[in-house]
Amino acid sequence: MGLLSILRKLKSSPDQEVRILLLGLDNAGKTTLLKQLASEDVSHITPTQGFNIKSVQSQGFKLNVWDIGGQRKIRPYWRNYFENTDVLIYVIDSADRKRFEETGQELAELLEEEKLSGVPVLVFANKQDLMTAAPAAEIAEGLNLHTIRDRIWQIQACSAVTSEGVQDGMTWVCKNIATRKK
Repeated sequence: MGLLSILRKLKSSPDQEVRILLLGLDNAGKTTLLKQLASEDVSHITPTQGFNIKSVQSQGFKLNVWDIGGQRKIRPYWRNYFENTDVLIYVIDSADRKRFEETGQELAELLEEEKLSGVPVLVFANKQDLMTAAPAAEIAEGLNLHTIRDRIWQIQACSAVTSEGVQDGMTWVCKNIATRKK
């Protein structure tokens, strides 16, 4: 079942626009995830130098997904995209254990941003298709996600390459958009 069919099930007010911010460190798999959502070829991905945006039109929803580059020099510009965000999707490379502390710090800073206050957060524990990937539960524990009290959140194991787990995460996103937008 694709993203469009999920959105069709969650019919809402006509032409309702939804803004999703897709963030995470460089090489976490954000662009692969975005292309997977848009049913595009994921075999040739290059690092994002600025941002990518894809809009998916569906009955009652116009889903605007903003994929912002995650290189260290680009991260200070993330705040330029916070305004009117409906859902934050934070992508983590589950196999890159050396960067768990860094990605945790970035996520913690995002959660403190005033313009993202109360915005639902989906953490995609990406690259679960790799043998060295940490399980989502271990990542959630390491990031202290259980201490988040000011918003709803979800961690979802996935592989942007194989698309496993991606639709489960997007189903959660759509349900929480539907309840938040009422």
